[in-house]
Amino acid sequence: MIRRIGLLGGSFNPAHRGHRHVSLQAIAALGLDELWWLVSPGNPLKPAAGMAPFAARLASARAMARRAPIRASDFEAKARTRFTIDTLRAVTRRYPRDRFIWIMGADNLAQFHRWWRWRDIARTMPIAVVARPGYDGRALAAPAMGWLRRFRRPASQTMDWTEWSVPALVLLRFRPDPTSATRLRAADPDWHRRHTAQQPRSTLGE
Repeated sequence: MIRRIGLLGGSFNPAHRGHRHVSLQAIAALGLDELWWLVSPGNPLKPAAGMAPFAARLASARAMARRAPIRASDFEAKARTRFTIDTLRAVTRRYPRDRFIWIMGADNLAQFHRWWRWRDIARTMPIAVVARPGYDGRALAAPAMGWLRRFRRPASQTMDWTEWSVPALVLLRFRPDPTSATRLRAADPDWHRRHTAQQPRSTLGE
């Protein structure tokens, strides 16, 4: 049975209801069977300062994903991939029968041109970009969008993404959730101490 799976990468420092909200909205909009949160051991574009231990971030993601068709995964840590292109290729090799779509926020599209081999990412699987207040203008004017614009699909075709040839990009707009990981950390700097220090077992059978 072929599964329709969304992939959402991030630091999840910590995972919060905003991640859950946008994931559930994307599952409905894209007709997904599941959405996987790929918890990053370390984002090359983010400073290490203020980053909680990986095990705590993964534990927070697993807790936030409960009772939803969302899986928090340590795939990148187990596969030892550092860049998104390597992760996506590893995922598609491991699960060749499934169909995947990469999901990211407009804030990431604004800096997508800085990602390692970003054009190859777009050639690996379709991309769904979720609008974020304050970032949409920069995202649409970003260098990467200058190249991706020709591959943009209308929102009316969103459910047909498994039939698209790549590169392909669709813009999704949901009612935003104002939760901010930055504000959560500021209000509770020691949040990670409440989560287990032991790395949880993978939920994807790595």
